[in-house]
Amino acid sequence: MKFSLQHEDANSKARAGEITTDHGKIQTPIFMPVGTAGTVKAVHQKELKEDVEAQIILGNTYHLYLRPGLDTMQKAGGLHKFNSWDSPILTDSGGYQVYSLADRRKITEEGVKFSSHVDGAKHFFTPENVMDTQRIIGADIIMAFDECTPYPCDYDYAKRSMGMTHRWLKRCCDRFDSTEPLYGYTQTLFPIVQGSTYKDLRIESAETIASFGRDGNAIGGLSVGEPAEEMYEMCEIVCDILPKDKPRYLMGVGTPINILENIALGVDMFDCVMPSRNARNGMLFTKHGFMNMRNQKWKDDFSVLDPDGESYVDSFYTKAYVRHLMISKEILGAQIATLHNLAFYLWLVKEARRRIIDGTFVEWKNKMVVNMAQRL
Repeated sequence: MKFSLQHEDANSKARAGEITTDHGKIQTPIFMPVGTAGTVKAVHQKELKEDVEAQIILGNTYHLYLRPGLDTMQKAGGLHKFNSWDSPILTDSGGYQVYSLADRRKITEEGVKFSSHVDGAKHFFTPENVMDTQRIIGADIIMAFDECTPYPCDYDYAKRSMGMTHRWLKRCCDRFDSTEPLYGYTQTLFPIVQGSTYKDLRIESAETIASFGRDGNAIGGLSVGEPAEEMYEMCEIVCDILPKDKPRYLMGVGTPINILENIALGVDMFDCVMPSRNARNGMLFTKHGFMNMRNQKWKDDFSVLDPDGESYVDSFYTKAYVRHLMISKEILGAQIATLHNLAFYLWLVKEARRRIIDGTFVEWKNKMVVNMAQRL
């Protein structure tokens, strides 16, 4: 993987760059739709590529390890072959999913014992076997196995957890560097900065992660319930320490407003289930605010879904029809809403990139942040 920093904004810390992987190029800043179990829910790969214009998608190690399982994944030739997506893929290590199992897992220095949410079977994740699992899944960018702390989190726990994440990172790197990719193309390992919302821990973690000299770095443990202002503060502290010539990935963030504010702080890559999950519940994000498509006000509104929308669905269907689908719990409603939201998110980062390059990013961002907060 290569990263070239192409432009830096004069009025903020925003950057435009390009990541090159063996499955293609990614222009940053970028949003990555989440395809947890090998699918971005309710969206065909053809739609992702041609309508949403996604450049990279996510898969999740925990979910793919459980279903379809590593044997099937290896026989298929990795996730790209399995789900017919020939562009870049990033896999999360499963650390966050194991963290969210709370009462079904036990964390030790060696790794994490947990019970599957599918059938209750016992499993054991270690830094080493998670690297092996991600070799089998075969994503272009893979994540280190870390412990994600909850919010709120007391200082001593956050410090202990961070220390273990750093020790696990050394084990991840040793295993990754001593093994080869399985399918004839290269893979890149990103470490993850932790430290909860404690400034000194975030500084220490960012310095430690930077010292490993990997090809990209991630910021984890945010967007877990802390106020947005704390997220921005931690993100700025970390971005100021992480090397400028490597991409920075803020995990699990966020709302369209969160994304623009963090681009301004120097983040290059984002992922979040919000555009797809909220879509399935009837919430649409637009350039002028957000709409709850279940509301009575749309019942007899036969205007197009979004006259300024980026997907074909925005001019093809009406608000009244989409509301009807949502109220009736029709699968097509989730499909339409998901396409709309993902196309909007991809437009947002593409437009941010354009504005960074032409020097109008901050002025545009400040206007968009106000507009997107409106309830329509």
